[in-house]
Amino acid sequence: MNKDYSDIIKRNALKPKYLKNFIIAFVTGGLIGIFGQGLADIYVNLLDLSRDAANSLMSVTLILISALLTGFGVWDYFGAFAGAGAFVPITGFANAMTSAALEGKSEGITLGIGSGMFKLAGSVIAFGCASAYIVGILRYIFFGA
Repeated sequence: MNKDYSDIIKRNALKPKYLKNFIIAFVTGGLIGIFGQGLADIYVNLLDLSRDAANSLMSVTLILISALLTGFGVWDYFGAFAGAGAFVPITGFANAMTSAALEGKSEGITLGIGSGMFKLAGSVIAFGCASAYIVGILRYIFFGA
């Protein structure tokens, strides 16, 4: 009985459109990258910043835009359309932190927003720092200062 039911479910389930999703994610992620590069070029040429400073400001700008769009509820629709193209770049990290912070706002600033913001992102930051430390030590051991 359960096997028959499972077969019916498998036959009638919607099949994901992998190629379409791949193309949309690739294009939207690429457009975010092009937009970011455009911002960096504007910062270099109009604000006369160094390339490093312009790239840092571009990252902060993309994080700000993504956080604002998340706060206004626009990012949900964009993310549903773009899929991984919206969430793989730095904008996805900003969305994760902002949406978690918004969920905890009723519990106050410290226990709600502050701790909620790092529920998901905290592990990424912790493992990123630990990985950077380990790679730094290995680099120092094998390649010197």
